[in-house]
Amino acid sequence: MPDGRPVRLYLLDNGRGLTASVMTYGATLVSVETPDRKGQRDTVTLRLGTFDDYLAGHPLFGSVVGRYANRIDRGGFTIDGVRHALATVNSKTGVHIHGGKEGFATRLWEARTVEPAPDGSVGVRFSHASPAGQEGYPGNLTVNVTYTVTPGNALRIDYEATTDRATHVNLTNHAYWNLAGAGSGDVLGQELSVNAREILEVDGRKIPTGRRLPVTGTPFDFLQTRRIGARLAEVPDGGYDHCYVLDAPSGADRLKACARLRDPGSGRIMEVLTTQPGVQVYTANYLTDQYRWNGHAYGRHHAICLETQHFPDSPNRPEFPSTLVRPGTPLRETTVFRFSVE
Repeated sequence: MPDGRPVRLYLLDNGRGLTASVMTYGATLVSVETPDRKGQRDTVTLRLGTFDDYLAGHPLFGSVVGRYANRIDRGGFTIDGVRHALATVNSKTGVHIHGGKEGFATRLWEARTVEPAPDGSVGVRFSHASPAGQEGYPGNLTVNVTYTVTPGNALRIDYEATTDRATHVNLTNHAYWNLAGAGSGDVLGQELSVNAREILEVDGRKIPTGRRLPVTGTPFDFLQTRRIGARLAEVPDGGYDHCYVLDAPSGADRLKACARLRDPGSGRIMEVLTTQPGVQVYTANYLTDQYRWNGHAYGRHHAICLETQHFPDSPNRPEFPSTLVRPGTPLRETTVFRFSVE
């Protein structure tokens, strides 16, 4: 870090072809490598070349986002009759996004390795203390994020947060996925399915209106697998950036099917499971060649983000699943990315 504090990088290897590298800056998932159908390993997350590239600013490549991922309207929220004004708010729109300038993506986290599990899983646990009042959020918040690589070729991310005062929390990882390999071009030919019959309607500021829209027959319909680019031209603003309301059958295990991504060329498949109620599907609509790695310049639609999370603006929408965390009732959420080939 510029102030002399060391930044540590950890490599998690399941010994069966899946590796993940994570660093203490932003609790960032720097890279995931996995083999294709021929055994050729490639990096399937967009990354940068040097740590200075990360310090210079980037669109949250692999970062943990918080305290609140996505958007909060009205400049803040009210808890128990007390109004909390957030610090980083767009003066024109009144919107706070991704935890603001003091968000978790630019913090230096503490880290410790996790004892290997009996099944051979290996992991690293990152911890961060966010003081009361940071970005206007109430409560001293302690956050733990654990990355685990399993023998079953899965990357598991466990989130936990505790507070000494009621506050709102919404955590996600902002990895950019390209199963053909980082820098290989756009993902429009890759195939996606999403286990969601509805999306949240949003206004021009990407704030939910409160309505849920059925996806069947629309450009947002990924109930059946299809190419990401099949109906992209019909989507406003040049691509997907929408919160899908995940189906959760009654009696189902908390960890539910979320999405499935497949690259026909390499045969790589990524299945996403989560305990979260939603997933923000984002097709890197504003990515430019300002960002590059290993001689490859990135560009628009060169990746897809599948950001499992609670809904945008839940603090101001009591009808949405609650993001309120109180003392004694910690937040616990899990997302799993499971890899295979065909």
